[in-house]
Amino acid sequence: MQIINPASLGTPSGYSNGIRVDGGSLVFVAGQVAWDRDHRIVDERFAVQFGQALDNVIEVVREAGGEAASIAKLTIFVANKDEYVAQRREVGAEYRRRMGRHYPAMSLVEVQALLEPGAKVEIEALAVVAPGTGAAAPGEG
Repeated sequence: MQIINPASLGTPSGYSNGIRVDGGSLVFVAGQVAWDRDHRIVDERFAVQFGQALDNVIEVVREAGGEAASIAKLTIFVANKDEYVAQRREVGAEYRRRMGRHYPAMSLVEVQALLEPGAKVEIEALAVVAPGTGAAAPGEG
């Protein structure tokens, strides 16, 4: 197993941003919120947070040797589904800007709250990448 922690996301505390399974090609991406490398939420607007969280997911997948099209499953957790629905056009534009017309299996789950104060959306993913690719050494990133 290879831990994937891109430097561009900052050092995580108590978790890994992604796990690549050795001998296989699955990358499990932990829930990503809309924060920068210093763990600050980048914006209050829902659609902007969605875009940054998706950028962070894609960054983990790239560090593991994949690309946006490598993502097989997205689970999107929102603190307020009505806010998601109200901004779905903006969210769709943010999605297409990063994923194009690649539409992996997806789930949207409304939760009572997210752990990170100010976070409105959290996205986790499962990606499939070619064996033996990726920038991080085992246990590093």
